[in-house]
Amino acid sequence: MSLKDAITADLKDAMRSRDQVRLDTLRSVLSAFTYRRVEAGHDLTAEEMLAVVQKQVKQRNDSIAEYTKAGRSELVDKETRERDILARYLPAQKSADEVRAIVREIIAGLPADGRTQGAVMKVVMPALKGQADGNVVRTVVTEELAV
Repeated sequence: MSLKDAITADLKDAMRSRDQVRLDTLRSVLSAFTYRRVEAGHDLTAEEMLAVVQKQVKQRNDSIAEYTKAGRSELVDKETRERDILARYLPAQKSADEVRAIVREIIAGLPADGRTQGAVMKVVMPALKGQADGNVVRTVVTEELAV
């Protein structure tokens, strides 16, 4: 079952259970799939669909941060619920310790003069694509290079 099929099935369940937040969230993802498909000019691959869901989760995280700063707790709760709904469709994320082990391994493989944050991130991000949040990776890389 593809990611789109799973989301469509869950959308039908949300309609039956009259869960409006889940329904709206899943509709927005399906709409984003359609928009991305038109933009790309071809049917989306599994990786492209996953990237769309990751982008939606990142947008929710950014909104949560902004609403928290503004003191809008009701909107923080709504965005958090939407993010949690979408996160179910993502692969399990690596913990900071798992990311740290991978970053240390990559740093050890780089020449001593090539150990800058940009150079390390350029190697680490493709290795962890879809498996870890970029902000967590950046923080770990910064900490490891400071040691």
